Amino acid sequence: MFDLPSSLFDLLPTAAYVCDIDGKIVRYNRRAAALWGREPALDDAGDRLCGFRRLYGLDGSPIALGNCAMAEVLASGIAVRNRQVAVEQPTGTRLVVEMNVDPLRDSTGRFVGAVGCLHDITQRHASAAAATSGTAQQARNLLEALPLAVYTTDTAGVITFYNQAAANLWGYRPELGKSVFCGAWKLYRPDGKPLPHDECPVALTLKERRGGHNGEAIAERPDGSRVPFIAYPTPLNDQSGQFVGAINVLVDISDQRQSLRLLAEIVNSSDDAIITKDLDGIITSWNPGAERLFGYTSIEAIGHHVTMLMPPDRYNEEPGILARLRAGERIDHYETIRRRRDGSLIDISLTVSPVKDENGIVVGASKVARDITDRRLAQERQRLLLREMAHRVKNMFALAGGVVSLSARSTQSAPELASTVNERLAALARAHSLTLPDPTADDIISERTTTLHTLLRTILSPYDVQTKAGQTRFAIQGTDLPLAGGSVTSFALLFNEFATNAAKYGSLSTSDGTVAIACSEQKGMLHIQWTEKGGPSPDTAAKDRGFGSTLVEATIVQLGGKISREWRPEGLVIDLSVDRNRCMAAPRQRS
Repeated sequence: MFDLPSSLFDLLPTAAYVCDIDGKIVRYNRRAAALWGREPALDDAGDRLCGFRRLYGLDGSPIALGNCAMAEVLASGIAVRNRQVAVEQPTGTRLVVEMNVDPLRDSTGRFVGAVGCLHDITQRHASAAAATSGTAQQARNLLEALPLAVYTTDTAGVITFYNQAAANLWGYRPELGKSVFCGAWKLYRPDGKPLPHDECPVALTLKERRGGHNGEAIAERPDGSRVPFIAYPTPLNDQSGQFVGAINVLVDISDQRQSLRLLAEIVNSSDDAIITKDLDGIITSWNPGAERLFGYTSIEAIGHHVTMLMPPDRYNEEPGILARLRAGERIDHYETIRRRRDGSLIDISLTVSPVKDENGIVVGASKVARDITDRRLAQERQRLLLREMAHRVKNMFALAGGVVSLSARSTQSAPELASTVNERLAALARAHSLTLPDPTADDIISERTTTLHTLLRTILSPYDVQTKAGQTRFAIQGTDLPLAGGSVTSFALLFNEFATNAAKYGSLSTSDGTVAIACSEQKGMLHIQWTEKGGPSPDTAAKDRGFGSTLVEATIVQLGGKISREWRPEGLVIDLSVDRNRCMAAPRQRS
């Protein structure tokens, strides 16, 4: 008992405590503390022999602590059996307790202390006292009124009494004097296997004439319904101490079972991964949500260390998590990265809660992991859209300024300037609208359709003013393809970026600059060459790698193509190649 782990000591079905050879209390379980009504300090010389401070004989006479059963065993080394005494708790409540004390010896046989087991027999004693004093009917009425199922048997196990609660639990009223050991129609073990009546808890109690055979079982009623219960049988002795039978209390645990089933259904149906582990990090349970999220079956996961789900660079997280759990701390919505069975990484939000035993001691942890990959992607898309919006706004201001400057060079009066600026800004708005999704469409990108040349003319129309020599600034020639809905937006973004840069830094920033656009097809690829002439010297042209360049390259990847730029003495040349099948619209079928 000295070396028995605390967790197992607390699982003992009776109040138990241990004293060393000097009578100091060195161990006790939670049942003993509950019975004493207090928690004595271990190894305290002030707490000796017993957790009760006041003991009495059954006739009410005080008993000195030095004369208790524990003191007797420590003095003689001989066990004491079924010693009944009256005790008083700190609240003043008096109980009748049956004491069994056994000597303890170490591996060499040396006498080192004693272990005491205490049974609360207040109710049994009260029933026996009532019977011997001629108040048997009162005791019977008391048992009948109890909400718990209670019945008694003789030494052979024949049922001599049962209350209404027992009849309700069994589902019928068995005939007294004939039913043996238990009134249940049929009995089953917790795993569903049949339990013979002569192996049920009360049968074992009668056979061994001692308590401690508490156990869980299932009673089947005549109508086929089943009731799980826990039995608490206790042997009965008459006033002279003669063994006369047993009393058994049955506690219906259907609600507890239902709660456990409901909890299990919630865990099993959850989309989140719900995992438990012990304080060493070993996985102890694994729900279907965990299997879906991480790819491991419960057989593959249970019994393995939780680091199997961590990328190597995240192993250092586990010691900190375990330390916080041992301190009873809960970890809420901790965002991290975990690894699936196939090696892929996944963004998750992790909540970790300590799991405690009946004594409030942390024995493990429950982890709930939620996949936040879509949320992270949405955040990334949102950041990209915000950057794109900021980029567009800056470009729009620059373009508006360019339109005013270009228009001022070719107009002679303020009304003419205002009219020209309004027309070109309207054209700029039409071109800009090609890069925006339709707000009434279901998809994020609406299915806009147009041809390549039409799109180019729309994008470039705000800059289409004649040069000093009376020539148009743009020349569009070659292949003209119908564009698929999704590629319209991509091409509009590209050409708008090219035109914006040309207006800010290239050929469209001067009065005589031109742009030639040649389109052709070859081996399933659409080739577009953008050639600027008449702009500023390439030494002063912008060659930055800002967001505009990032946007262009990302768009090219979507179209399955590539791009190159060459700054020639006469101006910038852009060569663009894209997958023809990705950008060409399918011909519409006639209805």
